[in-house]
Amino acid sequence: MAEHAADSNLLPPAVILAGGRSSRMGRPKAAVVLGGQTMLARVVERLSPQAASIAVNLNSDPGIALPSGHPVIADTMSGLPGPLAGVLAALQHARKVAPEASHVLTVPIDTPFFPVTLTARLQGALIVGDEIAVAWSLGEMHPLFALWPLSIADDLDVWIRTDEKRRVRAFIARHPSVAVDFPTVTTKAGLLDPFLNINTPQQLEQAEEWLNRLEDSA
Repeated sequence: MAEHAADSNLLPPAVILAGGRSSRMGRPKAAVVLGGQTMLARVVERLSPQAASIAVNLNSDPGIALPSGHPVIADTMSGLPGPLAGVLAALQHARKVAPEASHVLTVPIDTPFFPVTLTARLQGALIVGDEIAVAWSLGEMHPLFALWPLSIADDLDVWIRTDEKRRVRAFIARHPSVAVDFPTVTTKAGLLDPFLNINTPQQLEQAEEWLNRLEDSA
């Protein structure tokens, strides 16, 4: 399908999803330091040119100074029912602060190399305007890197309350969606998936290595 360029004057509101338990990391991912920056600061910096506003979905104090000017929103459902609760909080927040927007962009906290063209390409893939636009790479869906139409907030609320598994992919399958494939990033040490995520201390070490390779390739 043909993609059209996104209008930079119509950037969507965005929400960084950082409300998970971080059990495999052993500490809040927002506070994890990569290349001398907290993950939260790094993601905010990368996302800022791509969004009209940025809020942070957090359910507990990460123990770091939070970026000024970016409101913190908690899940609106108790019990940490999974990442879709963060998406719902993002949709509800966007409806309040940007009711003129058609979509809200979500990005997870643990994927610091996401493309600088994320918003433009997701927006450019929309056809009729009310689809979910979802990022893919290397044949894999990255369902939390998505533009979500504000119109599906009520359906998502019901879905989280009634579906036992609450799988993100299953919810996306309920609605019209478009897949947007992103290429790998060329470095001197090989190809990097821009959606490489960091869930464990070992993966954090690997991310440090990739960061050095990206800097060497710049």
